[in-house]
Amino acid sequence: MKGKNKITIFVLLGVFFLTCTVSFSEVIRKNGKIFLKDRQGEKWKITQAVSIGFRPHNFQFGLGRNAFSPLDDSYLSTAAKRTPRRLRILGVQGENESKAFSIKKLKGHEIANSYIGDTPIAAAY
Repeated sequence: MKGKNKITIFVLLGVFFLTCTVSFSEVIRKNGKIFLKDRQGEKWKITQAVSIGFRPHNFQFGLGRNAFSPLDDSYLSTAAKRTPRRLRILGVQGENESKAFSIKKLKGHEIANSYIGDTPIAAAY
């Protein structure tokens, strides 16, 4: 009986895995362009990917756009004296300005939208 239970559990886990990894998207072909419509109803243009051999039904979606709130850098400090010596950072250097983002803070947000001068940047971890 133990062998049958293991097989049943294995089959159920396999079915669960397959249902979780299946892409629930709709392929839309319009005016010579190809789009995918994701679970939230957002359309993604994939014409170029299909033209080089990708199959639309093999695309998979993650959590979707705006799943993580970006780190707001408006409250970040410029005082280096208060920065711990062993703090892990992600640094971005421009021509006349640099920015450093703490890995500890980026872990909770995964991305920080900011500017170096007038140039928008996105620091991701």
